[in-house]
Amino acid sequence: MLPKLNGVKVPHRKNTAQMSAVKMPTPKTVTIPMNMHIGAPSVPCVKVGDLVKVGQIIAEAGGFVSAPVHASVSGKVTAIGPMIASNGSNATCITIESDGEMALSETCVPPTITDYDSFIAAVRASGAIGLGGAGFPTSVKLDVKDTSRIQEVVINGAECEPYITSDTRTMVDDADLVKEGVELLKKYLDVKKVVIGIEKNKPQAISEMKKLAAEDSTIVVKALPSVYPQGGEKVLIYNCVGKIVPEGKLPIDVGVVVLNCTTLTFLAKYMKTGVPLIEKVVTVDGSAVANPQNVIAPIGTAMQEVFDFCGGFKETPKKVLYGGPMMGIAVPDTSAPVMKNTNAIIAFNEKDAVLPEPTPCIRCGKCVEACPLNLMPLEYARGLATNDMELLEKRKVNLCMECGCCSFVCPARRPLVENNKLAKAELRKWQAEKNGGNK
Repeated sequence: MLPKLNGVKVPHRKNTAQMSAVKMPTPKTVTIPMNMHIGAPSVPCVKVGDLVKVGQIIAEAGGFVSAPVHASVSGKVTAIGPMIASNGSNATCITIESDGEMALSETCVPPTITDYDSFIAAVRASGAIGLGGAGFPTSVKLDVKDTSRIQEVVINGAECEPYITSDTRTMVDDADLVKEGVELLKKYLDVKKVVIGIEKNKPQAISEMKKLAAEDSTIVVKALPSVYPQGGEKVLIYNCVGKIVPEGKLPIDVGVVVLNCTTLTFLAKYMKTGVPLIEKVVTVDGSAVANPQNVIAPIGTAMQEVFDFCGGFKETPKKVLYGGPMMGIAVPDTSAPVMKNTNAIIAFNEKDAVLPEPTPCIRCGKCVEACPLNLMPLEYARGLATNDMELLEKRKVNLCMECGCCSFVCPARRPLVENNKLAKAELRKWQAEKNGGNK
């Protein structure tokens, strides 16, 4: 029997779980960033003044680990320039003024797929990235060359963050596309086993996926305990197939490929229609939102327009996030755009947004008990404060997935996950200097 991983019980607040996604009206403008994925930013291939159609490529992949970007509305390119991203970096963006017609590009035709290579090429052309997490380009993840290395594909339907239900609605409303996606993996990647991991607090999604499993012996549905961070990649792999991904290694190194359920359904849809990744289902919720719901929004739509579609704010928002409250990223204002990997935008009122002041650490060890990877956040805080890089390296701070469990349980309200992020960055600099800049 596998030892149980740690984690925390967070309030679910799945207020929109029974709400199918609703398509919002076409926005007047969209602002589309070139760095919506891990890896090299995309490179614009249009210029100001160009007329574009929906699905037309507007930026090419900037390298192997990258993805193309497509117009989400038809209209005129009015600007190409920098924008401050939510992480403080400069991001090149393409702004398109919509003509309101949403005319589809003639390039949007189903791809011709005959073998593994043409399948990977089609995935790359689609602009697909991981739609539930960090945004790793899907073509790179599936480009394993030797498909015999793939022992299992794990489909992530855990959706363990509070509030977010966009993946849940995918599994309930688009179960047929999940099945078609699995068929693609079987046909072109020779996949023999697919495990769909879903937290037990999503019975309707589990029921729909079990119907697929009843028709296909390749599919196994794993009902997982509702413990955060069940959807973390390493946690999900361990709980679904019992494998541990070592430090510095990727899931494929233990024979596993992980795909978000919404990513899989998008690929199935793209192979039938040829329409690339131009829109996203986004959960809109939080204590400041008037009418929480799931919304289908063109990529590049300003958050404010999505909130307005949901009735605006019933209270002045104090904090707005990309994603959920555990791992979400705060934005400076609501002009921030919906991106490819935006699965939720959450707006909190002042009561829910303002955190209590931290007090001194009492060395209670609750952060260690909560960490799903059995790490030691209190040691990382000490190593960061004393600039002890060898301690950080020895205690394996780089294994931290920044899930926030440590901060959540800390009775002193210490900013532990923030400390971990800073400690990882300082350790990387120290290791690079130690290795003469080669690492």
